[in-house]
Amino acid sequence: MSERNPAMDRRRAREFDAFVAGAASRLLHVATLLTAEPPAANPLAQRLLTASLARTYADWDRLRGEDPYNRTRQELAVRFARSAWRCHRVRGGVLDRLTPQERLILVLRLHEGVAEEQTAAVIGLPADRVRAICTRAVAAMRGPRRTPHRPVLRIAS
Repeated sequence: MSERNPAMDRRRAREFDAFVAGAASRLLHVATLLTAEPPAANPLAQRLLTASLARTYADWDRLRGEDPYNRTRQELAVRFARSAWRCHRVRGGVLDRLTPQERLILVLRLHEGVAEEQTAAVIGLPADRVRAICTRAVAAMRGPRRTPHRPVLRIAS
């Protein structure tokens, strides 16, 4: 096993720290939108971001000119997709009325400006399906606010 160069480790740590200082707040906002938590109480988003940043740090030397923000955002999306499809609980965030898949696509496409084809590649769906889900999510956000998991009571007249 080869020993690591301490000077290279310090350079790597400085570069990564600079990246985190510049990108962490925006990435936390993305993670908070994905988890549909309120910004003031977002432990799931913080855990999601921490795990994604840890992966980016582990791969730092292999990025070779790749944008670390894009890599971390992609890792956020993949980690969210792996865990979020299992459950959908209302958390009080701005996008809580959407399904996890709708949130993921809406955040990547509209908030982050990721191209349709790139979004489709990240989550493994055809581009036309991504377009349809995005359209449905936008319509849901424009529509009247519904309280999820509560039946609508109708009074017969």
